[in-house]
Amino acid sequence: MAQYRIATIEGDGIGPEVTQAAMAVLTEACGAGTLAFAMLEGGAGHYVKSGEVLPDDTFAGCRDADAILHGAAGLPGVVYPDGTEVGNDLHLRLRFRLDLYANVRPIKLLPGVLSPLRAFEGGGIDYVIVRENTEGLYASRGAGVVLRDEVASDSLVVTRKGTERVARFAFDLAAKRSGAPRDGQSRVTVCDKANILRSYAFFRRICDEVHAGYPGIAIDYAYADAITVHMLKRPDFYDVIVAENMFGDIISDLGAATVGGMGISPSGEIGDSHALFQGAHGSAPDIAGQNVASPVATILSGAMMLRWLAGRKADAGLAVAADRIEAAVGAVLREGRAVPRDLGGGATCTEVADAVRRALA
Repeated sequence: MAQYRIATIEGDGIGPEVTQAAMAVLTEACGAGTLAFAMLEGGAGHYVKSGEVLPDDTFAGCRDADAILHGAAGLPGVVYPDGTEVGNDLHLRLRFRLDLYANVRPIKLLPGVLSPLRAFEGGGIDYVIVRENTEGLYASRGAGVVLRDEVASDSLVVTRKGTERVARFAFDLAAKRSGAPRDGQSRVTVCDKANILRSYAFFRRICDEVHAGYPGIAIDYAYADAITVHMLKRPDFYDVIVAENMFGDIISDLGAATVGGMGISPSGEIGDSHALFQGAHGSAPDIAGQNVASPVATILSGAMMLRWLAGRKADAGLAVAADRIEAAVGAVLREGRAVPRDLGGGATCTEVADAVRRALA
């Protein structure tokens, strides 16, 4: 039986709780011995103790692993001298050093979950946001300037290479999906502000060039401000959305809100050779250690990890395990067996994970 090494960083706040819950579910789904979780240090708490947010041995462990599972990072008041958060720097460093250029955020309404968009309950929300993850406005991280305490400036960077590869990732993903819920059309929507800034007009033009190689997939365009309206009024129109780094970051959280919130929203940061998976939520230090956090986002991120590994390792069993986890989570929520607090229930983190494990068994 193949064994896969999973570099695992629990991190801060609720990170250890949701990570342990996800590990238990993944082990149940895959069988003992399939996944070898290598526990590694990192995050804001580790920075306070050691002065390092990402130790060299942790980076090496992530680089050499088959995949990376991360809980959450960040603690109140733990910041660098420039005021930026230490916790965010953990996965930002991994993102840039491992070239995890595609941030993948599924936006899917799960069974049993109430959406603020009542008209689309019953299968009307199921799309994916692909966010360029290494450039855009966030490429200015650590490089912005403040002049005489009067003017501050950060640079937006869009390259042909960066845009081509994330656009290709988005079109390849659309080719594997079943199309938008509204009409079954495979479609990539380009989110930008091409009407205002040259950098975004360039981003759109490169996406157009990539689209020429995918004649069976439609292309659509939406300005970043307008798409926030469309995601609320007609979410069933969307299949895959591709966006620059900052815009993708913003609209991903809006999408999560339409399907139940950050506590059930998974994410993956994917490159050509490495990938990191974590819940889209933060470290929620106000509820850390109370066993009340929802593990659903991290569990579903683990299922994304299995599906990614299945493709890389040609291991169909991992894809089957991913399908089983998603079905088990859906059954638990639909039948109300263990509903986490952020969805209006009272189940603890442990109770949700145990219910998913029983559904698997």
